[in-house]
Amino acid sequence: MGDSVSKKPLLVKSYHQGCPGCCVDQKKELQTGLPIKEVLFIWIVALSVALPVSSLFPFLYFMIRDFNIAEKEEDISYYAGFVGSAYMIGRALTSVFWGVVADRYGRKPVFLLGTSTVVIFNTLFGFSVNYWMAIITRFLLGFLNGLLGPIKAYACELFREEHHALALSSISTAWGIGLIIGPALGGFLAQPAEKFPSLVSSDSLLGRFPYSLPCLCISIFALFVTIGSIWLPETLHFHKKIELESASNILEEKQDEETKSTLITLLKNWPLMSSIIVYCVFSLHDMAYTEIFSLWAVSPKSLGGLNYSTEDVGTVLSITGMGLLLFQTVLYPIAERIFGPIWVARISGALSIPLLTSYPYMAMLSGFVLSLTLNCASIMKNIFSVSIITGTFMLQNKAVDQHQRGAANGIAMTLQSTFKAIGPACGGALLSWSQKRQNAAFLPGNQMIFFILNVIEGIGVLLTFKPFLATNHY
Repeated sequence: MGDSVSKKPLLVKSYHQGCPGCCVDQKKELQTGLPIKEVLFIWIVALSVALPVSSLFPFLYFMIRDFNIAEKEEDISYYAGFVGSAYMIGRALTSVFWGVVADRYGRKPVFLLGTSTVVIFNTLFGFSVNYWMAIITRFLLGFLNGLLGPIKAYACELFREEHHALALSSISTAWGIGLIIGPALGGFLAQPAEKFPSLVSSDSLLGRFPYSLPCLCISIFALFVTIGSIWLPETLHFHKKIELESASNILEEKQDEETKSTLITLLKNWPLMSSIIVYCVFSLHDMAYTEIFSLWAVSPKSLGGLNYSTEDVGTVLSITGMGLLLFQTVLYPIAERIFGPIWVARISGALSIPLLTSYPYMAMLSGFVLSLTLNCASIMKNIFSVSIITGTFMLQNKAVDQHQRGAANGIAMTLQSTFKAIGPACGGALLSWSQKRQNAAFLPGNQMIFFILNVIEGIGVLLTFKPFLATNHY
């Protein structure tokens, strides 16, 4: 009797021949065990797009210096902020558009365009010859890349409901690791003629373009991902279009009306919008932190920095990436089941505040003690950040139905990208300002910039409580 009950959904649910979404749904019904292969596919695709987002930060200070656009050393961080924010400005302008495209034409076309964009424009950025070329290539990299929104919808459609936490965790892990491994590659591989003079001549292509090697490595990885994505299954249902093919003109008009009504409905969906706003506040903080950390670490001791080389920053971020990968794949799903995504986010945000307060005082340390302290702090900070982002991913996807997820994630990406564009621009300018006030009476030097980061983090934590954050699922 129990067997007949468990088989009932399979008998009732109807599938349409030739519909890729129905094919995926059929496979989900028969799926047993953990879908490790599918998780790995999604993780790699998300990683390929996340890597270039912040790979420039370890060498951006030196790149701006080489462009000779800053009059004083303290002004380098100011100009660096605008290059760092160009990507997010471009992404903010088109995220909703790519979400609607993914809902109408499928997830795969958006994936293929997104990874192809990394191949082309990330490479061009590495060969930038002046400040404006760097800004334009970064802007186009974000403008044509709409993958990160639809891939969250794709993850929920590809897996059974009990595996949604693992699927979304894999995306946020890829994003978090991309924001760490990307800068690690930038730190290790930038200026190869100075670091590996026996292998790279200063007169060679890599010597004349000292920041091209990390960009080329990421672009080559994205090229292989683009080729592999051709075989990814499509999850969007197309049987309605097949059935109404003879009335295609009517269908197109109806779709236009549905698109407008869908966007209005989503904007009125407070559980969705409240989770997106929380997501945006933490994203602003994370992007500002990512840039400030690298610029602060390579700044001279006289400005309150650590006087690290790009290679030193790369080492710290590599160790952080390994710790983050271990936590997100093993410990986060357990923590989410025990506490739920909202409480994991609250705890992570609250613990980040005293941790960030300690950062300015690390400049007083040196040698092994500094290295150990900085690595531990970096691992913990990034674990907290990715745990918060994963929780907000889950809230957003639970707040809407499948046919609205692409557009919903497009709205999330637009707002998030706007906040993330503000992060590097303001972060660079505020760091430059903080380093000019070393002898101030109130929060001198870098204490001010980390205090501002803590204020943003505190606001984010407060917004995770009712009545602001509304949810029917957790």
